Amino acid sequence: MGLFSKDIETMEDLFLHTLQDIYYAEKQVLKALPKMIEKSTKRELTRGLKSHLKETEGQVKRLEEVFAKIGQKAKAVDCPAIDGIIKEANEVSGEVADKRVLDAALIGSAQAVEHYEMTRYGTLIAWAKELGHKGVVPLLNANLKEEKAADKTLSTLATAKAKVNARAAGKKVTKSGTSTAKAKKKAA
Repeated sequence: MGLFSKDIETMEDLFLHTLQDIYYAEKQVLKALPKMIEKSTKRELTRGLKSHLKETEGQVKRLEEVFAKIGQKAKAVDCPAIDGIIKEANEVSGEVADKRVLDAALIGSAQAVEHYEMTRYGTLIAWAKELGHKGVVPLLNANLKEEKAADKTLSTLATAKAKVNARAAGKKVTKSGTSTAKAKKKAA
């Protein structure tokens, strides 16, 4: 079933297709996260990505529960959006030589994934309520809550806690966590 195909005739069809889409997306994220973890050089980032990998495993299980509750077999449909986000993440991270910049790129890529997932879960929650699938809303809400928390953690690593973005921008970060511009190089 492809989006905007004649296979989607009802809101129920659209809900099922989008559920299959996020199921595929989460399974692709399960494959992509270990590669991101391996490339990460910042301990806090590695720890955060590992934690989210475990959460994603739980999210896949919750989605399988959603399928069961609506009387459907868990099935994935290709999701060109997540494939594109992951492809771009792989390309960008493969092109970055400076490890500090690589960590910033990994965070940005991970947040792109989180934002896509948040939009899907928000939509599925709204549609589930309209369709009377109230029993699946807590499962979808749990996944959405974890995605939002992961996004917040990534933002904190980028800007506040680990100052990944400041380091990538070439700023010196002091032990107190403040950042200052590096001294300009003298002209030759």
